[in-house]
Amino acid sequence: MKKLLLSALLLLTGSLFANERIARLRCEEMTDPIGIDVLQPRLSWELESDRRGVLQTAYRILVATDKTLLDRDQGDMWDSGEIESDATSGIKYAGKPLQRNSYYYWKVKANTNKGETAWSEPALWQVGLLQFQDWVGQWIGFDRRFPWDGDPQGSRLSARYFRKEFDCDKEIRSATAYIIGLGFYELRINGRKIGDRVLAPVQTEFTKNVKYNAFDVTDALKRGRNAIGIVLGNGMYFTMQQFQQAFKIKNFGYPKVLFNLAITYADGSSRVIFTNDSWKGTADGPIRANNLYDGEEYDATREFPGWDAPGFDDGGWLQAEFVQEPGGTYEAQTTDPMKVVKELAPVSVTEKTDGRFIVDFGQNLTGWMRFSVRGARGQTVRLRYAESLDENGELFTANLRSAKAEGLYTLRGGERETYEPAFTYYGFRFVEVSGYPGQCDPSDFTACMVSDDMRTVGSFKTSDELLNRIYRNAWWGIAGNYKGMPVDCPQRNEKQPWLGDRGVAALGENFVFDNAKLYRKLLDDLKRAQKADGSLPDLAPDFWRYFSDNMTWPGVMLIIADMLYTQTGDLSAVSDHYDAMKKWLAYMKGRYMTAEYIVSRDVYGDWCAPPSTAEAGKGLSGNVKKPNPLLSTAYYYHFTGLMQKFAELTGRPQDKAYYAELGENIKNGFNRRFYRSEDGYYDNGELTSNLLPVAFGMVPAEELPRVTAYVGDLVEVKNRGHLSTGVIGTQWLMKTLSGIGRPDLALGIALKKTYPSWGYMITHGATTIWELWNFDTAAPDMNSQNHVMMLGDLLVWFYENLAGIRTDPAKPAFRRIVMNPDFPEGLDFVEASHHSVSGKIESRWRRTKRKKTEWNIRIPANCSAEVHFPAAAREKITESGHTVAADDENIRYRGTVNGKQVFEVLSGEYSFVF
Repeated sequence: MKKLLLSALLLLTGSLFANERIARLRCEEMTDPIGIDVLQPRLSWELESDRRGVLQTAYRILVATDKTLLDRDQGDMWDSGEIESDATSGIKYAGKPLQRNSYYYWKVKANTNKGETAWSEPALWQVGLLQFQDWVGQWIGFDRRFPWDGDPQGSRLSARYFRKEFDCDKEIRSATAYIIGLGFYELRINGRKIGDRVLAPVQTEFTKNVKYNAFDVTDALKRGRNAIGIVLGNGMYFTMQQFQQAFKIKNFGYPKVLFNLAITYADGSSRVIFTNDSWKGTADGPIRANNLYDGEEYDATREFPGWDAPGFDDGGWLQAEFVQEPGGTYEAQTTDPMKVVKELAPVSVTEKTDGRFIVDFGQNLTGWMRFSVRGARGQTVRLRYAESLDENGELFTANLRSAKAEGLYTLRGGERETYEPAFTYYGFRFVEVSGYPGQCDPSDFTACMVSDDMRTVGSFKTSDELLNRIYRNAWWGIAGNYKGMPVDCPQRNEKQPWLGDRGVAALGENFVFDNAKLYRKLLDDLKRAQKADGSLPDLAPDFWRYFSDNMTWPGVMLIIADMLYTQTGDLSAVSDHYDAMKKWLAYMKGRYMTAEYIVSRDVYGDWCAPPSTAEAGKGLSGNVKKPNPLLSTAYYYHFTGLMQKFAELTGRPQDKAYYAELGENIKNGFNRRFYRSEDGYYDNGELTSNLLPVAFGMVPAEELPRVTAYVGDLVEVKNRGHLSTGVIGTQWLMKTLSGIGRPDLALGIALKKTYPSWGYMITHGATTIWELWNFDTAAPDMNSQNHVMMLGDLLVWFYENLAGIRTDPAKPAFRRIVMNPDFPEGLDFVEASHHSVSGKIESRWRRTKRKKTEWNIRIPANCSAEVHFPAAAREKITESGHTVAADDENIRYRGTVNGKQVFEVLSGEYSFVF
């Protein structure tokens, strides 16, 4: 009997802890990061529960230098004690000073209004090298070309190979490798590659900042003789086309590396293996050329087997040479590394008459093709990449401009051999293979999708397959253009981080991907690029010298800072960049704002707005600038509103008052200049010119009905239900239409298959998102088939307006969720989820045959939601089959707002019918 009672007690205790639990521990929003350089790292977790109405009331964090201490519930570095707080993210470490090259282990438990959780599973972080003086050794490289590199004025350059052997005569406790390899590197120890990241490190403006990577290589080392091998590729460092357009394109020099291997032995002693002139190097290896535009040439006959293992004869190699450091500050990379995230098999392999083969993977993607082959030594296989085929079934490459987008592989001969490039990537669906020995077998070819290795945190599905297809296309396009920075396109001679392509689109991307670290880096890159006078560039990092002084491209800095704060609660995204944003606005005001408060300078206009018909744009270039001061003035006004918000968040009341007054003056000047009161619309009547003042709240209250009616009529009648917006207008299109009470028009635009529309792209074979609405008829000079800028605010609208998942700006990071879907006619169901920093949110609604709507929602623990029902009365709404009781503590009625019944709903899963 005693045993039974004890068992029952244990089961009861376990069940109490099982209801509430701590999950997803992160340090600096990374899971178990190695090599961070933050002295007060931010700790985060999620509270999970199977019950409703769960709120965290306190937490306790333990941090220790040894995991066994945590097992005994001891924290020799930090025991926070019980902190009364509902916060679960961004908790700053406040323990003893952290030391470089050291591991720390941590766990957390929480008190809730339902009871106490068990301790979480332990997590860790490792502090890397913190200061410049922590690095030992010197930069090495070869600051010159070699005879086989060809034209001194060209961008062709072979990879550099460096190696070093050393002895470990004692038992190894731990070892961490730290490397800054520029432009790209591959690290090898004792015959194998370290890690699975590719195209590392993340690229930066190297004279201002360089990133290092850290690896736990304890298991890669052995007692006795060891060998390190490092391969260096060009990346953005030895820049593409640097001599052709030196006035525009920055070049940083020849590839170089700084490397430290910190070893701690079991007896407590330590040593560092570092780069210096005792290393050996060569450029006469198998990678004969590598270039992000032209591709990679690999000659397997020039491989040196065993070069990265002990005992290799490097007598014919050169002594490594000391070179200048790049100039930028050293900083740990905290963005997600690039990896091969997906692999695709061909959907077809077509043989051409001259022995060429065209491999079709059925999907436009970024990365490369891995292939296997068997043939004679010295035979050469040539690859050419393209996004589509022309009318003759050949590769369409005109839109690549001067980028060659090729691969060249020379066989070593004998056994079956497999190749994939190391230091380039392509944008492609099709690969032409020539010189392939024998018959091509589809199983010999694999498309490798390369992207930042970030979590997909969103899902979205509706009853309309076109919307689902648009969403899938968006996923492929966004993921493919995440390359340590959000780039414009992956295929032509560009691959640059243009700012105007993002803006509001970054918010939509955040619903789909855990991209906060990527966009935080973008803000940092922008701040570093700012000129002393305040000017900001049009792209960041600023690999190209474009400082055109416009509001819409650099102004992305403010939009993204606001997005990061609102979506993740990271106030530092605002506070760390406030001064840079303020300085830029002052620069633009002083240089371009007139006495009438009009910002006279615009550059790009509503970039890539669609021609009136696809046929009207036949053969015409999309590279046409139509500047309009209405856009620049409207954006400046919008930014004064954001700056008021930022000033309040950061405790700057004088700045808040200044921007409020300035904004009012701009709004008045804007309406005097651009509003045509006799017609009830702005400027020339174009859609974008009227969307912006409505979206930004610039329209006088008494004129708002006329302007919104004009916008609706313009879309519905003149445009026949289509959009007519370019990059700027499309960012404010869908949400604004829903906001003025016309979600029917927004849905109609999304469902269109005729020109111009996202559906038109799909009916013409798109598997990503086009750069131009009329790719099929426009000139090829600026005509990418994988460009996300035309998504605008579509994904935001999918999540916030169709699914009803939106964070309350007053309680960011989805601590309070506003769930107010449009429920538009024309859709039978919508299912969506978003895994926020506070937990997973779900919204699934479906129309029933009884003309009712079923709506299932999930609100994460420690969160709440304001839920809006388009029902005439609260009594028409049931939850789990019952009318909501007036005394239900988890579902509280708040009244009628805009004709909808509004409830405050606490965490948990609910099933409503109305």
